Amino acid sequence: MKFPIGIMADGLRLPLREGLQKAMELGAQGVQLYATKGEMAPENLDCFARRELREHIHSLGLCVSALCADYGGHGFAKEEDNGWKIEKSKDVMKLALALDCHVVTTHIGVVPEDRSDPRYDIMARACRELGLFGQELGCKFAIETGPEKAKTLRAFLDDLGCRGMCVNLDPANLTMVAGDDPVQAVYTLAPYIVHTHAKDGRMTKYRDPEKVYGFFAEGGIEDFRLEDYFIETPLGEGDVDWDNYLKALHEIDYCGFLTIEREVGPDPVGDIAKAVSFLKSKF
Repeated sequence: MKFPIGIMADGLRLPLREGLQKAMELGAQGVQLYATKGEMAPENLDCFARRELREHIHSLGLCVSALCADYGGHGFAKEEDNGWKIEKSKDVMKLALALDCHVVTTHIGVVPEDRSDPRYDIMARACRELGLFGQELGCKFAIETGPEKAKTLRAFLDDLGCRGMCVNLDPANLTMVAGDDPVQAVYTLAPYIVHTHAKDGRMTKYRDPEKVYGFFAEGGIEDFRLEDYFIETPLGEGDVDWDNYLKALHEIDYCGFLTIEREVGPDPVGDIAKAVSFLKSKF
């Protein structure tokens, strides 16, 4: 049982080229890159720049495990925002292919359990369009887990009936926010998993995921502290059952990346280095 290890390069908090170099030095085989703004935004990379970046990444012995096309807000839950978000997301998928990458990840918002909720249809139409586009292009558009339980996301994906719409499984998000079991989530979402995050954490007190993700979407306008409800921890120090989680991924024949994501802490490089060692100790 062995999986390629990736690093979410932005989590190193270094300039792009320095982050790529550091990911190589830490022993990663791949990197995930945000592609929504700055030098990685599709509109800022012409054909020459894309080719040069791809060759530079390959020269370091790395590949791009995934690009992230998270444009924030409420994901695809607000119809008035979906026009530009869909077009931007399509541009990121085109960029992914130029970098020899076939996975783009994002948060889509909180999928309602009730199919009659108007948001359900709004989100489904946006995701179906992106999934079909990716299907034609040869790129998977992967929903990151977290806001809803795995069974709710599975039902949503089954309703879409689109091979281009898949899952980026983040076990910590399920643990911290949804209060769901990431081990069982592997089996529930098995046909759709194309990328995973290696992240850990624990829930300290339950809070309605709608409220949590609304806090992020609205820029933290509500009067509550996220740390009162959950905490992200270094890998192996949270509530994710890594032995059984990795066993489950092996049993469903997943062979993609475990991409380390570290979003907090004063020493991101140190924490990510420890995460690489932690994962390698499990193989």
